[in-house]
Formats: sequence, structure tokens, C-alpha cells
Amino acid sequence: MSNKEKKNVDAPETTNQELPEEITNTLNSEMNEKTNDISTDSTIEKDRETDKTDISEPIAETKEPNPEEKLAAMTDKYLRLTAEFDNYRKRTLKERMEMIKSAGEDIFMNFLPIINNLERAKKSVDQAKEIEPVKEGIDLIFKSIFDFLSSRGLKEIDAVGKEFDTDLHEALTKIPAPEETLKGKVVDVIEKGYTLNDKVIRFAKVVVGE
Repeated sequence: MSNKEKKNVDAPETTNQELPEEITNTLNSEMNEKTNDISTDSTIEKDRETDKTDISEPIAETKEPNPEEKLAAMTDKYLRLTAEFDNYRKRTLKERMEMIKSAGEDIFMNFLPIINNLERAKKSVDQAKEIEPVKEGIDLIFKSIFDFLSSRGLKEIDAVGKEFDTDLHEALTKIPAPEETLKGKVVDVIEKGYTLNDKVIRFAKVVVGE
């Protein structure tokens, strides 16, 4: 017997035989799973195509106001700002005037007692028989005036014996220094200088040694 014939004899004839039930069920199950997978993949692909379609759709543009509306809005805004600034300017000016007025009133109210002392001193001079009481009265009046001004920030510039300073002093003349140590310094004061709240309101007129 040849090898070909032996193979035909040994091979089982399964062509016309039915498969066992378990194998058939297994095959059917695998085929259903593959069908479901194919259906799922198709659904995902459709969703992707839908997303692409949505993205590619043009976005609705917002309608911008026309130039006339823009101009009208800007004009209205400008007019409002101008009116507000004008009101602020008027209010500030009024407050400043009231402040100046009240500040002047305060000064005069505090100066009235000094005027009363001057009136008493004048009467004393007219009736005085001795000069010493008059001098004492004048000294007291001068002290009260200077104390009042000092309380408002007025301060006398100290000059005699100090180095000449153009920020504080005004040299009227120069003379030979009476001492070597007074060269370049203030020797005498012709007219006193004053500062108001550390600001020079009048320079001291001085004589400088050289």
C-alpha cells in the first residue's frame, strides 16, 4: 500500500459529520463578539466624523455697533466726564476759599487780645510819669505777639556768628572781620529774617566779615 493511500485511510471523514454542540456554541459566541466590536468601532468612527463636522462649522460672529453708535457713546461719556470735572473744580475751589477764610478768622480772633494790650499800653504812655513801667508793658506786648506768631510756625533766623548761607542770609555789605574766627561769618544783622514752617519768608539782611 502506498503512502498516499495510507493517508486517505487514516484521515477521519469529518466533512459530512455534524460538529459537537459545545464547539458550535463557542464559535457562535466568538462571532457575536466580533460583530459587536465591529459595530462599536463604526459608532466611534461616526462620532469622530460628527465632531469634525461640528468643529468645521463657522462660529457665529457678534454684531459690532456701527460707527455712529460708537461716536454717540463716546460723546456722551466725554460730556459726563467734563461735567463731573467741572463740579469737582467748583467744589474744591469753594472748600479752599472757606479754608482760607476760616484760617484768617482764627488768626484775627487770637490777635484781638494783643490789640487790647496795645490800647492799654497807649493809654499808659499818655498818662505815664515814669518810663520804666512803659518799657515793661511794651516788652510784655512784644513777647505776647511773638509767642502768638511762633505758635503759628514763625521762627527767627539765627544769623550772628553763623557761617554765611545764601539760603538764609542776604549780604548787604562786607567789612574786615574783627576776629580771625569771624571771617566768612555773619558779623551783624541789619534786618532779621524769618521762616514759616521751615520755609524762608524773609532773608536775614546781614553784614559779613572778610
